[in-house]
Amino acid sequence: MNTQVLDATHQVDGGFKVDVSRGERVGRVSSEWFSRPDDERFLSLNELARTVRARAESGRTRTVESDRIQVEASHGDPERLTLILPGAEAPVAPTHWSFGQLASLVGAPATYLRQLPAALAGINLQYGLATHRTEQVKTLETGDGRLELRAVTGPDYGRIYDHELVEAVQRIAGNGIGDTRWKVPGVLDWSTGVYNPRVDITKDTTTLYSSDRDVFIFLVDDLNPIEAGKLPDGSPDLYFRGFYCWNSEVGAKTLGIASFYLRAVCQNRNLWGVEDFEEINIRHSKYAASRFAHEAAPALLNFANSSPIPFINGIKASRERIVARNDDDRTELLRRRGFSRAETAKIIDTVLNEEGRPPESIFDFVQGITAVARDKPHQDARLEMEAKAKKMLDRAS
Repeated sequence: MNTQVLDATHQVDGGFKVDVSRGERVGRVSSEWFSRPDDERFLSLNELARTVRARAESGRTRTVESDRIQVEASHGDPERLTLILPGAEAPVAPTHWSFGQLASLVGAPATYLRQLPAALAGINLQYGLATHRTEQVKTLETGDGRLELRAVTGPDYGRIYDHELVEAVQRIAGNGIGDTRWKVPGVLDWSTGVYNPRVDITKDTTTLYSSDRDVFIFLVDDLNPIEAGKLPDGSPDLYFRGFYCWNSEVGAKTLGIASFYLRAVCQNRNLWGVEDFEEINIRHSKYAASRFAHEAAPALLNFANSSPIPFINGIKASRERIVARNDDDRTELLRRRGFSRAETAKIIDTVLNEEGRPPESIFDFVQGITAVARDKPHQDARLEMEAKAKKMLDRAS
């Protein structure tokens, strides 16, 4: 690879000293970590790949007329509905997700139907299918011991299977736990400000997730820190490369890949000190598989193999570009970019407190803006402020 990294002389006991007061905080991975039960957590990409591939191999899709789907309450379990699909050899049991999709198709409230006895819910659902404007739907069924209906989508739904994304990640990250430079992240020690990239991978620390409706992966290259400038005390400002990606083969969400540079990951899997965040989203439309093959997968590979020099040069340029030399310049610059008087004062004070001097360069202002944005109680306000910071940095580079 072309990445230029620091040598071991920059490592301190237990890891790398980082400054997480700079850059953005990204909570997406933390949200995933917080919401996943143990059975959705995996300890390696190999284990994750086996699971998602097995369910794909045991599945099949078919396109059927919606009004030909038959609903019945199971004789063996009167609290459970089953469906008879045209051309199917046996009834299928809808999952919680596919039941919601089917209810949405006929305009029925899924939450209400789930509260009814199965027989009564079946009557309502059958009536909706019979009187619904006839159209085709695409089903995804899985037969792994129990025949399940996993998804009901439109006929042009462009399915990208979860295993396709996992295998694309494996091509650059191997097992995701250390056989390449890409791995499950370490942990920041808040008491010392040291990020330790070497932690045991357990159900509590892993960032490899999959449920019956999605897959999510977060990996970092955290054994190879990148220096992009200096901190006020003269020590290196260290970054690591990271990315996360997600998909749903049953229509629960888009496919997406986000790449970035970050300074640390905490125990709750929040990303700290994030810079240069880029994201690709692909809707599961008719040509989604082609877009994944020609756009998303190559973008992931390019990021994994790319040099950090453009990022370093961008940070250097923003540090060197002086845009304000006095208080009037600072106030005018921020007010012109849409910040209120209170926000302007807080941004300037934040940089003064953290750097020991008022902001002068583009980099100073961006760091001040993102620090203030982290304190915003509402996500929309925070994202709006972070977008202004990114726009300012993009103009500098």
